[in-house]
Amino acid sequence: MLLRFAPSPTGYMHVGNARVALANFLLGGGKPENLVLRYDDTDVARCKPEYEQAIGEDLRWLGIGWGQELYQSRRLGVYEDIGERLKAKGRLYACYETAEELEYARNRLRARGLPPVYNRAGLTLSADQRARLESEGRTPHWRFLLNPGRLEWHDLVRGACSYDAAHLSDPVVIREDGTFLYMLPSVIDDAQIAITHIVRGEDHITNTAVQIQMFQALDAPLPAFAHLPLLIDASGAGLSKRLGSLSLQDLRRQGVEAMAVNSLLARLGSSDAIEAAADLASLAASYDISHIGRAPPRFDPTEIDRLTQKILHSQPYEAVVSRLPEGVGEALWLAVRGNIATLADVGHWLTVVTGPLTPVIAEEDRAFLQEAAGLLTELNWKAWTAAVGASTGRKGKALFMPLRRALTGEDHGPEMAALLPLMNREAVIKRLNGETA
Repeated sequence: MLLRFAPSPTGYMHVGNARVALANFLLGGGKPENLVLRYDDTDVARCKPEYEQAIGEDLRWLGIGWGQELYQSRRLGVYEDIGERLKAKGRLYACYETAEELEYARNRLRARGLPPVYNRAGLTLSADQRARLESEGRTPHWRFLLNPGRLEWHDLVRGACSYDAAHLSDPVVIREDGTFLYMLPSVIDDAQIAITHIVRGEDHITNTAVQIQMFQALDAPLPAFAHLPLLIDASGAGLSKRLGSLSLQDLRRQGVEAMAVNSLLARLGSSDAIEAAADLASLAASYDISHIGRAPPRFDPTEIDRLTQKILHSQPYEAVVSRLPEGVGEALWLAVRGNIATLADVGHWLTVVTGPLTPVIAEEDRAFLQEAAGLLTELNWKAWTAAVGASTGRKGKALFMPLRRALTGEDHGPEMAALLPLMNREAVIKRLNGETA
């Protein structure tokens, strides 16, 4: 099995891209050797090195690896050679219409209630007519000639798919300036490296119908196809206008955990429950692309936040120690992990423990806290609060809340029984007396 993820480095990866990359990786068993990373970077004007670098960083952050790496910009000679062969076979033909002329023809067909299919005028041109057009300064673009009949395949997500070639225009594959559009180079690459499965968004489904004949024209075996339904937001609208705010770069900056993203995207739109997975290996072992339905799945960013918290709340110290602020030991991690939304929140609780911190003290509690300070013999929350309660007569919230506020500056947080032993006794006494420490 060999799959490929083929991003265009014209922007930062967003959750829609990540879902396709993840589906390919998981379908390949989570094995990097089963995945090819191909940069579709022939659009010189829009492709940027920084986007290419970011794609690699984002994939590695997710834990997705690959065994081969290709750049379409380095394979232009291959495309040109095969393009010439297809011209000689009559599968590519020259057309001379301008963009304005083509749009006019499409509008006339639409006005008559007909599909806006190209009329193949380029096929009827004589050598003299082509020469005259070129003498006028026109440069041809080249179309791929579709054979008549139905274009059919069994889609791993959508099931039986069928298109009538008569309802499709012969696609333009080479522009007037000689550069190639996406359609043909993609097939050439997939055929030459023997891709067995193509998993992509359903916005490519018409491309697949056309590209099946391109594989056949190259005498290449057809891969299996799977088209994932596109994500929508909670209101049912497409995410296309919001994807800039859902880039993986932004999610990382927000402190989202990579496995939270993986856990959501792997199950979104499927019949499988969305749960926090420990690692990609466990996701790959249970991944079944046939469980994905045809309905557009709703993407809710708050689900990633929920999964991030669930993952962090169960993480052992060894799994996060390399990403924790300096000075955070295992005891502090175990004390605070159940009260954080992102890993960055640990820094706040480190400050609570080590200071400096300005205590929050209500005027009516000052005498009570000073008496509590005098009763602090050891940093044992249970023993200390028992002594303070017996001495002051306070109990419940009236006993515990002023102590928590003075020592942490917060109304809620980790268990004080776990935090107090990590603090400095002198600092605790200062805070109880209203001093910053």
